[in-house]
Parts: sequence; C-alpha cells; structure tokens
Amino acid sequence: MRSVPLADPGEIIHAYTRAQALADGVLVAADADLAREAGFRVPVALTSAVWEGCVAWNDGDSERQTPQDERGRLWDVLTMTHHAIRRSGGDGDRVTVDLLRVPRDGRTTQARPVQLVCVIGPGDQGEPVITIMQPDED
Repeated sequence: MRSVPLADPGEIIHAYTRAQALADGVLVAADADLAREAGFRVPVALTSAVWEGCVAWNDGDSERQTPQDERGRLWDVLTMTHHAIRRSGGDGDRVTVDLLRVPRDGRTTQARPVQLVCVIGPGDQGEPVITIMQPDED
C-alpha cells in the first residue's frame, strides 16, 4: 500500500495572520505611543491571556482591590519587557520577563510575581513585531 500526501510539503493549507489575531481579539495591540515611550521601535501586542491577567483593570477592581488603571498596568508590562530585552543582550528571539502585578481576582491587594515571555518575530509582511505572552503560549 502506497501513501499519497494530501498536499505538497511547501503548500500552505491555512494561515492565521497577526492581523486576524488582532481583529479576533486573540492578540491585543499595545498603545503605539506608550510602547514607543517605553522604548519599543516595532509594534507590540499582548496575548489576550496576558492582557486579562496583567493589564485589564476597571474602576470596580480599584474599589475592591487597590487603585490602579489599565494604562499604568500596561506601562509596567512594557517597561519591564523592555528592560528584560536590554538585559538579555539581544541573544535569540525569546526573552523571559519577570513582573510583579496585582492579580485581578477581586481580593488581592499586594503584587505577586508572574513570568511572561517576549518573542520578536516576523509580522504578516515580514516586518519585526513583538508579542508578549504567557510561557505556555506560542
């Protein structure tokens, strides 16, 4: 019995673009001005899991837990990511980011450690882009 390939090895059957991931909410674009102020020269996006776990915050969260805001939390993620990249010396395309953040759980008021991963890679047109994700995401 002879096996027949379903497609040519070089043929792309399906591609999910960064633009589609941003439109679907799988990725959340960081505010470009804030990212530039934090030291980034390329577009930065966070996975929705990182956004929910490290950035998302509303007035109710501030009343229940501790006063914070999304812009400040995003600033923390961006600046700590930028520092991690600088400390890495530019080796490789993946950097571990250690961050302290108050979890959005309705009760915690003290910052807790969380580890993120920053990956630089090609965007939809081959341009450099950065994605900040949880260690178990790809």
